[in-house]
Amino acid sequence: MRVCLLTDKPAHPLLAAASSVLIEAEHRVTFLNPDNGTGSPSELVIPDDLADVYLLKAHTPRALELARFLEAHGARVVNSAAATELCQDRSRIATVADGAGLPMPRTRTLDTLSESLHGAERPECGYPLMVKSRHSRRADLVARVDGPDELRDLAAKWPDEPVVLQEFVANSGWDHKLWVIAGEVFAGVRPAPVGAPPDGAQSAPLVRDLPQAWSETALHTGEVFGLDVYGVDLLDREGAPVVVDINAFPGIRGPKGAPAALAALALRRPRPGPPAYGA
Repeated sequence: MRVCLLTDKPAHPLLAAASSVLIEAEHRVTFLNPDNGTGSPSELVIPDDLADVYLLKAHTPRALELARFLEAHGARVVNSAAATELCQDRSRIATVADGAGLPMPRTRTLDTLSESLHGAERPECGYPLMVKSRHSRRADLVARVDGPDELRDLAAKWPDEPVVLQEFVANSGWDHKLWVIAGEVFAGVRPAPVGAPPDGAQSAPLVRDLPQAWSETALHTGEVFGLDVYGVDLLDREGAPVVVDINAFPGIRGPKGAPAALAALALRRPRPGPPAYGA
């Protein structure tokens, strides 16, 4: 089979290791940077010479345009352009998750952060709250705000930024990262990016101690959003998982078995039916 990586970083550890697995099995692996050039997608690919599968590890507008072009010409793209684009919009993520009954913080969307100053003394989510860029990207805005003065300072720096305001989830101080590749769950634990663990010397909880319900939440998230390769960040709220972030095709550094799982997914026949989220 011919597998093409849509990325500007083919040497990423996950992609490089999965490529080695595929090449050892005598499959052909190529890569294409969607952001090369300024022309249309047809200048990057020839519709009559498509790869068997394209692994979309890029989220830029040109990458999504290329993925849609490939899909329109019958190519298999993992994850789909629609699912990848959805996961770049935190407002749409919250709406879809709420409709599917996924446990997520209450979320409000604003066209600009400066709008948050209206009613800053008593925001709907209350204080503390999380302020995040609506559109997920590198170096976007993710900040905890503990009161109206902090909100005003943040709005002065990012006045025109489209944002979502989310209730702050009181948690154990540990961010549980669950990565899924074609239904296989890998897990890791990191200090939560906002708020340190309650005891600086406390060791991270063991991955093997995660309740089965947490893996089930991660798997259900993929079904809802139509994802094959994705990450779900979960916080522990009094023993129950809360979804605070969803990423299409994350890096997945560390877990053993992830490269082999990705290689196996590339060789798998596409699953029938449209994405479950329907958005």
